[in-house]
Amino acid sequence: MGKIVIACYRPKPGKQSELEQLTREHVAILRAEGLATDRIPIAARSKDGTIVEVFEWASQEAIDRAHESAEVRNLWGRYEAACDYVKVVDLAEAGDVWATFEPLD
Repeated sequence: MGKIVIACYRPKPGKQSELEQLTREHVAILRAEGLATDRIPIAARSKDGTIVEVFEWASQEAIDRAHESAEVRNLWGRYEAACDYVKVVDLAEAGDVWATFEPLD
């Protein structure tokens, strides 16, 4: 069974464009490794520039296998250079009943 996740990536100084490009590549790389479903991901930007991504892992086993994939570990290294991972609750929008974000095209 799939696992829907909400990931939040706060860009490091000067890394907004790089982070946005990584996010555009992210799910395609996971799919190529058989780790994510064909469900269309959603990516958006919060008021402070944090990228919010909603996507579906294929299963808990796929999440576990991702840690063994050189391609995915490389991708995660690129993310770590471009951003800090934050919790949804750390976004100002999380305090709103209807959290609203700007679409990332």
